[in-house]
Amino acid sequence: MYDRCVKRLLDIVLSLIALPFLALEFIIVAPLIFLEDKGSIFYNAPRVGRGGKQFKMYKFRSMRMNAPDIKAADGSTFNSADDPRQTRIGAFLRRTSLDELPQIINVLKGEMSLIGPRPDLQEEAELYVGEESRKLELRPGITGYAQVYGRNAIPWHDRLALDVDYVKQQSFLLDLRIFFKTFAVVFAQEGVYVEPDEDSEESSR
Repeated sequence: MYDRCVKRLLDIVLSLIALPFLALEFIIVAPLIFLEDKGSIFYNAPRVGRGGKQFKMYKFRSMRMNAPDIKAADGSTFNSADDPRQTRIGAFLRRTSLDELPQIINVLKGEMSLIGPRPDLQEEAELYVGEESRKLELRPGITGYAQVYGRNAIPWHDRLALDVDYVKQQSFLLDLRIFFKTFAVVFAQEGVYVEPDEDSEESSR
């Protein structure tokens, strides 16, 4: 009841409130993205959503055009602070998570929620083991439990475990805690990249 009705209503209302901020960001950021390498403004990333249904997740492009896809040992996507595939403006957008703001459109379309498990690529979803596929029971989120308690600084399967924990205990109070903690994590720029001494390399989504 909470997920399908109350949470959906909150998603719509808060996303409509956030739309002017997205428009302002676009006016400022779009020319900078284009002028750096004359490429596209957005990266429409294919992701797996609720029930395993694929959708296009909108992001401001942070990598150079036609950058190669690099995988980590655990099957997740490579991510590093000194990733040569990033553009200069892209590195800033990632550090501040501003590249994710266009996903407000996905929320309004009903493909995502403001809060939920972060969506994975199809090839990553095929690597789920045990209960990990339970994260597909909910709409994926712009932010989520794993994002505020470790983000990319913890191994991918540990993040999946946190996603499953979220599915099991989802509630308004938990979402409220995640919502406010997200601001603290973003401002502190915590867990944006995998720590250098870790084997796993993963991208921020």
